[in-house]
Amino acid sequence: MPTLSMFFGIIVRMYYAPKEHNPPHIHVYYQDHITIIDITTCNTLVGEIPPKQNRLVSAWIEIHKDELLAN
Repeated sequence: MPTLSMFFGIIVRMYYAPKEHNPPHIHVYYQDHITIIDITTCNTLVGEIPPKQNRLVSAWIEIHKDELLAN
């Protein structure tokens, strides 16, 4: 799974495959926390990360949403 970005100890990864299951999402790693976040709604699908890091990731998704959806 390629790493898309690393910032403030947060690692964002996305699996690239034509038959990847919906909804489009990213995998986020922060310390011992792992979560999967829907790109279109910024809702957490599985897992959790601390609230501060969740807000940072949501802002990052909003900035990069077009590129993420293109992938």
